Amino acid sequence: MNHPHQISNTRLTIGGAVIVVGFLSPLLIPLATSTNWSIGLKSAVSGLLALGIPEVFMIIGVAIVGKDGYQFLKEKLFTFLKRFAPPDFVSPRRYRIGLIMFGLPIVIGWAGPYLFHFFLGIHDLPIWSYTIGDFVFIASFMVLGGNFWDKLRGLFIYSSKIQFSEK
Repeated sequence: MNHPHQISNTRLTIGGAVIVVGFLSPLLIPLATSTNWSIGLKSAVSGLLALGIPEVFMIIGVAIVGKDGYQFLKEKLFTFLKRFAPPDFVSPRRYRIGLIMFGLPIVIGWAGPYLFHFFLGIHDLPIWSYTIGDFVFIASFMVLGGNFWDKLRGLFIYSSKIQFSEK
C-alpha cells in the first residue's frame, strides 16, 4: 500500500474496521428494540447506538490510525464516492425531468391535506406510496446535477445573487 509516512497496514485495517463498525452500529437498533428489556433500557441502548457509539468508535479509530492515516482513509473514501456524484452539467431534458421529480412530491405533500376532503380514498393509501414520493424527491437531486446543489445552497446565503445567462 502506498500511503504517506508509511502508516502500518495493520493500524489502517484495525482503525478502519473500528470506524466502519461504529458507523454501522445504528443497524443494531431493531435488534435492541426486539428484546424483552424494559422500555427505558431499550430507549437508552437505541439512543447510544444512534448517537453515541458511532462518534466514540470514530474517535477510537482515528486514535488508532493517527492523523495521517485518517487523512489517507478519508481521501480514499472520497475518491471512491466521487464516482457516484452527479455531474455538474446535465442536459435540458434531464434538468426538466429532475424539476418534475423535485416539485411533484412537494406539491402532492402540500395539496394532500386539502384533497382529503374531495377524494375520500386518499387518506387510506398504504405507507409505501408515501415512501415512493420521498424516494422520488431524494432521487431528483441526483438527476438535477451538481449545479442544482449550488442553486439550492444559494437559497440559504443572504448575499447570494442569481445571474441569468442568455443562450
